[in-house]
Amino acid sequence: MRNSEFGMRNESDLKKRTKAFALRILKLVDALPKTTVGRALASQIVRSGTSIAANYRAACRARCTADFIAKMGIVEEEADETLFWLELLEESELVSATKLAAIKQEANELIAITIASIKTARRNRSSNYAFRTPNSDFE
Repeated sequence: MRNSEFGMRNESDLKKRTKAFALRILKLVDALPKTTVGRALASQIVRSGTSIAANYRAACRARCTADFIAKMGIVEEEADETLFWLELLEESELVSATKLAAIKQEANELIAITIASIKTARRNRSSNYAFRTPNSDFE
């Protein structure tokens, strides 16, 4: 099964983009204050922010559409969790809103791309089933 059937058009670009996002997260975390709160938030954001790229790579190796959809669901969850931690960094005033604007925008865009890919994969899966299922009174 090809990745375009799962709802992915440019796998290589998104792999690079999610990896670049993970690297930006690591740089952001290094700049956080070494306070109790700073360390706690750093730990959380490193896990979720780097997990996006790792789970996207796993989705690219999915064995079937259902596997792809499940793995992309994890990517969506991790990206949304990362956005939450970024919002917490901003609202706790550990990092200014202006410094977080670009990375928050990227997180939102990754979420949107992931959701669109999941929807496309579901739509493709549904249309493929329609072609494979014979008309029968026993369905």
